[in-house]
Amino acid sequence: MARFSETTRVTAHEIISRYPVAKSAVIPLCHLAQEQDGWLSEEAMTHIAELVDCTPAEVLGTASFYEMLKLEPVGRYLVNVCTQLPCMLLGADELLAHAEETLGVLPGQTTPDGLFTLEGVECVAACTEAPCLQLNYRYFHRVSPGDLDQLVSELRATGRTTVPTKSNDTNDIPHHGTLARVRQHIPAEGRAGNAPPDVNIEPPWLADPAAPASGATTSGGS
Repeated sequence: MARFSETTRVTAHEIISRYPVAKSAVIPLCHLAQEQDGWLSEEAMTHIAELVDCTPAEVLGTASFYEMLKLEPVGRYLVNVCTQLPCMLLGADELLAHAEETLGVLPGQTTPDGLFTLEGVECVAACTEAPCLQLNYRYFHRVSPGDLDQLVSELRATGRTTVPTKSNDTNDIPHHGTLARVRQHIPAEGRAGNAPPDVNIEPPWLADPAAPASGATTSGGS
């Protein structure tokens, strides 16, 4: 899929309507494109640029800054093994090596069946629960090689896992691209609405320090 589908386009316009300036919707639209296709293609970035009236280069410049936005196809399940010091001290080296052996790929590669992409990542902010693993950005703490084998086996068979996760109570692991279990909904009264009117008042920090403040009296005043 190159551009937004009809259904996704409706959602895209709803997202854009939340912002006073359409270009502010670039990041959520990138997530929307990735939710549709699993990654962010050049065609999708071009479509986003058309929707928010900017250039594809501006969309690419934004998307390329964020690790969670993928500019190349990845597997249905993205396996991120934390490689920072606390996790390494508690076995992340061995866990990553075991993942390479179990999946038959190196970090940055995808299994031939297209199911799993393996990555070594920087800190996932759960150092007290090392070694940590993220599966489509759902957290798994204190992961053993046996836990990893169970995850891979169960996901291949059913798309679900019984391995405890800290971020998904149902044990369903949505396909890569779906970062939230429930799409964010903002009630009408909470949306940004129209841009605020311009106010032509000089900011106080630019005012002449020698000038008296508004309402102040001069030395000869009463």
